[in-house]
Amino acid sequence: MTEEKKGKRPQARRRAKPVKENVNGSNGAHPDHQDPGYASRKVATDLLGKVLSKRMPLDGELDLNNGHPGYKKLEPNDRSLVRAILGTALRRRGQIQNVIDTFLDRPIPEKTGRVTDILHVALAQMLFMQVPDHAAVSLAVTLAGRDSRAKPYKGLVNAVLRRAAREAAAIVADQDETFINAPDWMFSRWKEVYGEEAARGIASAHLREPYIDLTVRSDLEGWAEKLGASAVLDASLRLLPDGSIEKLEGYTDGQWWVQDAAAAVPARLLCSVEGKDVADLCAAPGGKTMQIASAGANVTAVDISARRLQRLAQNMERIGLSVTTVTSDIREFQPEQMFDAILLDAPCSATGTIRRHPDVAWLKRETDIEKLAELQYELLEKVSQWLKPGGLLVYCTCSLEQEEGELQIQRFLLENENFARIPVDGDELGGHTECINAQGDFRALPCHNAQDSERLSGLDGFFASRLRKMS
Repeated sequence: MTEEKKGKRPQARRRAKPVKENVNGSNGAHPDHQDPGYASRKVATDLLGKVLSKRMPLDGELDLNNGHPGYKKLEPNDRSLVRAILGTALRRRGQIQNVIDTFLDRPIPEKTGRVTDILHVALAQMLFMQVPDHAAVSLAVTLAGRDSRAKPYKGLVNAVLRRAAREAAAIVADQDETFINAPDWMFSRWKEVYGEEAARGIASAHLREPYIDLTVRSDLEGWAEKLGASAVLDASLRLLPDGSIEKLEGYTDGQWWVQDAAAAVPARLLCSVEGKDVADLCAAPGGKTMQIASAGANVTAVDISARRLQRLAQNMERIGLSVTTVTSDIREFQPEQMFDAILLDAPCSATGTIRRHPDVAWLKRETDIEKLAELQYELLEKVSQWLKPGGLLVYCTCSLEQEEGELQIQRFLLENENFARIPVDGDELGGHTECINAQGDFRALPCHNAQDSERLSGLDGFFASRLRKMS
């Protein structure tokens, strides 16, 4: 670790310096239920390893139908604990690794990362979740002792965590939390494009637990009062999670749906769509589809995933509207008709959703950006041919990377002279002109929409450009 980047994640350094303390952990002879809290910590460790070693998206592992078997077996309270541990471990990964590295003088010789995952799960609780040190240490050592890969390092786990209980608070107090928890390549890109202040604002926003935004079908003010929510961008509602979202008034009869305020903007940029034929491409899980259908359009929703389209269909049934769904790769799809308007929510790196999905920061690689940008442009070029003259095309991504946003539109307009940008107006965003870039496109950053409450501040990082096909 250099003085120039104090608090930055150094390379994993070394094995623990010995500590002459012991803890009595299980040797595997006892079933999980005899150790309260063991099962949830084991599942958290398993899932952290899947994300970091196997690059498995966390949402899929937490799915109660098709997700991790151990997670599905847990009681609801334990599942909540697992989600909290994982959220903390991923958001604070840089800080936790820095603490571990401080206590190591040789790398842990383990390719699977199992010991590292055990340490991260324990330290997330000890340093940032107010779990008593002795409980976190005991469960971690027990877990190491029962795992064939980690058992040889049971003493190391005990040593690192015991020392962390005494010394880690001082280390954490001296860390630059805003910088240390963002992957180096991401922070460097944000700094280059948006400036250091904005880059730090983005990284800082990612450390906070997310809010919940809702899109309502009608009567924004009335639903704000009923739900105790506040308006965002003049068109969405925001509240903090408190129990099951399905139990809130209006959910069952489809009066609203969960959708980040920034994610709700692209569909609104289509303007009046009543009675028009509109294609929603890469549509699932359907937030934008519901918006467009609620506005009276005849919607064709296309997505490559049949499972995700099934979820879209369920959402549409809940709000009492119907759309035409097509399971297809857009590159292979050919519509039977031209459309009055098209919304292309292109596959992207999703770096704008890290606050909501902290695993994205560690799943993505810088090399992914170029590959995704190539796919995005291919889709943009193809779907533009399906638009009637005079029609609107809105291209959007939930990415912070310019290759997936601004540079795509710049290239497209240079190569397609029959399209023109229709700039976003501040009135369309409730006066939030900070979310409009120099070219007139919608560019929301996680540090935008500052409120008195940090928890209620922010937006998903999002880009959207509105283009008209000239006759």
